[in-house]
Amino acid sequence: MTCSTGVADYQWLTGDEAAALLGELSASPEALHTAAERLRRKLSPDRTHLLLEQLELRRHAAEKFTHADRMFFTRTAMEQATDQWVAAYKAQRFAGSEAVADFCCGIGGDLLALADVAATVGVDQSPIATHLAAANARAVLSAEAWERTALQTCDVEKFSVTGMAAWHLDPDRRPSGSRTTSLAWSSPPQPVVEQLLAAVPHAAIKLAPAAEVPAEWRERCELEWISRDRQCRQLVAWHGELAQVPGLRRATVLTEDETGQGVARSIVGQPDQFIPTAEKLERFVLEPDPAVLAAHLTGALAAEHGLAAVAAGPSYLTGGDPVVDAALACFEVEEVLPMKMRAIAQYLRDRGIGRLEIKKRGLDLDPERTRRELKLRGDGEATLLFTPLAGRQVAILARRITSREQLPGLQPLTSDR
Repeated sequence: MTCSTGVADYQWLTGDEAAALLGELSASPEALHTAAERLRRKLSPDRTHLLLEQLELRRHAAEKFTHADRMFFTRTAMEQATDQWVAAYKAQRFAGSEAVADFCCGIGGDLLALADVAATVGVDQSPIATHLAAANARAVLSAEAWERTALQTCDVEKFSVTGMAAWHLDPDRRPSGSRTTSLAWSSPPQPVVEQLLAAVPHAAIKLAPAAEVPAEWRERCELEWISRDRQCRQLVAWHGELAQVPGLRRATVLTEDETGQGVARSIVGQPDQFIPTAEKLERFVLEPDPAVLAAHLTGALAAEHGLAAVAAGPSYLTGGDPVVDAALACFEVEEVLPMKMRAIAQYLRDRGIGRLEIKKRGLDLDPERTRRELKLRGDGEATLLFTPLAGRQVAILARRITSREQLPGLQPLTSDR
């Protein structure tokens, strides 16, 4: 559906009439097409669309925000917004700053976390974005945090950073419609970013995990890749006093402990450190978290745990002892099978393995196509790791180790691999 929705409609969306309608719609079992017909009798097509779209966006946004049911989104801004866990982790470095600017704030993903630790002004060229960010801040922040939060609608280069102690920037990576990994083609472009850095050097710049980092930044700033739920969410270039290890890379994995408290596991080092290749496959195979892979810190992590590579090139790691580490997925090897799909399928059927996690490293293989070829049946479950090993392609049948509680039950191996 094409709509010419303007600021006035979004102002209405965040008002009392729309709030009552959203509450009614979210609680009603009525089919959306029936609700749409009813709403169009008293609302414009644009406002009807906004209400129904907002219900859908709030459902999707629940993966990013625990208070999504009272927040407001546009589709693009919701997709681009930093989730609350990553935002809260990043905001810790700004704690103690007197005043912080959040450039290209969108609907306020980072703004909400920054406002919890410092006086913050959100800046965006879109009046719809700043209006929704303000509405979200009122809905989510404490009274104290809301009191020290401001929004301003203007281009980044027109905002005066005078009085700002530090700033955060989430440049638009799709200013021309297609996504870019180059800061030169983002909005604002690199020259504007450099002007901001010259004025206030203490900054965090959010980039895509695969972004092309300017060469001159690599020595003077800290590059940090952040993951949550086994997805690398973003790369942050920390500048000035916000950089804790200038010239190094950091991979951070965000998880929760048994009490639900957030936990950050970080690996710091130089990229592409040497990893020895194992003489044989050991009892355990380990897979680095996507943030570690994106940061090219697999070598640093392997050295920390005394692990070796299963094969040269892109590869899993292997070791004789189990490792319970948020930065690694650990698997106990049960069998090594030649990469012959018919034989693998028969092996799995004989053992009643119908629930199979399929992973690959260093091979051109489509896991979902492979799943269809295997024609799985049964109630058993396992993991199948496809990888090169000793010059051949193999499938490693394994059991995922997810907690320390599983370790005491490990049985001695009866065969050498």
